[in-house]
Amino acid sequence: KVEEKPAAKKSEAKVEAKPAAKKAEAKVEVKPAAKKSETKVETKPVEEKKEEPVRELPQPRRSVAFIGSECYPFVKTGGLGDVMYALPKELAKQNCDVKVILPRYACIPEKYQNKMVYRGSFDMNLCSDGRSFYVGIMEYVWDGVVYDFIDNQEFFTNGNPYTNLIDDIPKFCYFSKAALAALNYMDWEPDIIHCHDWQAALVPVYLDTMFKDTPIGRAKTVLTIHNLRFQGVYDKKMISYWTGLPDYVFNKDALTVKWLDANMLKGGLTYADAITTVSGTYAWEIQTPEYGEDLDAHLRYHSGKLRGIVNGIDYDIWNPATDPRLANNYDLGNVLTEKRKNKKALQEELGLEVDDGKFVIGLVSRLTNQKGLDLVNEILPQLIDGNTQIVILGTGDAQYEDSFRYYENAYKGQVCSNIMYDETRAHHIYAGADALLVPSRFEPCGLTQLIAMHYGDIPIVRETGGLKDTVEPYNEFTNWGNGFTFDRYESGLLLDAINRAKTLYFTNRWCWDEMVQRNMDKDVSWESSARQYRDLYVDLTR
Repeated sequence: KVEEKPAAKKSEAKVEAKPAAKKAEAKVEVKPAAKKSETKVETKPVEEKKEEPVRELPQPRRSVAFIGSECYPFVKTGGLGDVMYALPKELAKQNCDVKVILPRYACIPEKYQNKMVYRGSFDMNLCSDGRSFYVGIMEYVWDGVVYDFIDNQEFFTNGNPYTNLIDDIPKFCYFSKAALAALNYMDWEPDIIHCHDWQAALVPVYLDTMFKDTPIGRAKTVLTIHNLRFQGVYDKKMISYWTGLPDYVFNKDALTVKWLDANMLKGGLTYADAITTVSGTYAWEIQTPEYGEDLDAHLRYHSGKLRGIVNGIDYDIWNPATDPRLANNYDLGNVLTEKRKNKKALQEELGLEVDDGKFVIGLVSRLTNQKGLDLVNEILPQLIDGNTQIVILGTGDAQYEDSFRYYENAYKGQVCSNIMYDETRAHHIYAGADALLVPSRFEPCGLTQLIAMHYGDIPIVRETGGLKDTVEPYNEFTNWGNGFTFDRYESGLLLDAINRAKTLYFTNRWCWDEMVQRNMDKDVSWESSARQYRDLYVDLTR
């Protein structure tokens, strides 16, 4: 192509040499064909840019099997479902071959059930007396990730993924072993098996005992703690029967607790090659008696293989620039004008006084003690000053549901309590609120404050777990930070943090708006977190 250009110039010179051919000369000069060919040449590098990430994928490639009890959009009850969906999808972009293994619950929507493909079935010995159960494998491929569902009508026909401990213990003993057996059956040998919470905590135990000499026995295991409060503790004889595991794993250093009980999560922590939690601060906190849930000594013993990696949010779902649920989409460039329109739409939707000057505080949460709602209850009447509106969304303990209903009735037009969970309304609150409240007693990671920042809200949080890792307290002297925080679990300190936020909002809107833009510009996606997980996988398999 380089050689052709001089030739073209020669032809132009010939045309210029003919005095009678001025018209032809003009035609030659304005020929769009030559420009089109140049344009085609220019578009080629654009195509190459799209291919660049493919050529520059991190090496070496690793195969990873995720094993967990829930995954959006199939079934979700909390943050685990979000992680099981978003992290594998991001890892697939970073040169990982990812397979997700889940129970095939009856509550999975029919539109997904109908697209599942039968991969095979077999019978598997499970119990200590040799009792066997059917294992079916149904497969669904989406966004570069393979989802394999373990099918068994005896265990998974209930409408909810979690019912009660006496039913859930056998269910997840079966699921942990069936997931490994399914990998062998499909002849898929992962480098890493990444399991999540107590429901899959027996996977490392099974792998190191019954599956040690099978094709998948070489895999390394990672166990992620999403919430240490739930551990799968029950009578040792019952768990021994339903797992069929050898007696030597039921000792004080592995599964046994309090002599007569077995702890499934504790066993997984013992046998896993690496342990992760969903934030660095939470990884430290759970090694203390205050947050350790009786496993602090065990975690301190295994601290050499424990690390914290903060979660991210999925920009395909949580992105104010493209979110189809919003009244007005916005981005970093127009957030200061367009967010006000979403605030007005939220006020109209919820029956609040429509006033752009009001300070709107959002609270999107499960209504439980863990979330610090006893503190909110104590101070809520003091927040109602004629300039503040409070929007609550969530379900949970009756005492909090009733108290928030009372406040809505007592302060009509200023408090709106939505005692339900509505995904669309959650998006509206994130887009319309000025600040978001997360005063948790403990919070392993927390996604609400990440979503809030990405939607231009200012988080007001307690300094614990992932909240401390992701929200830098605002410093009025340097005009830096991205939220307001308090440390000790006291209602007075929460009230002080809210009042500091209100003071800045009403007296120095320029600094407030700067913080809004700073929050929107902050990277809270899964890309960085997935990179850290990938580095961990590579380190384990060197």
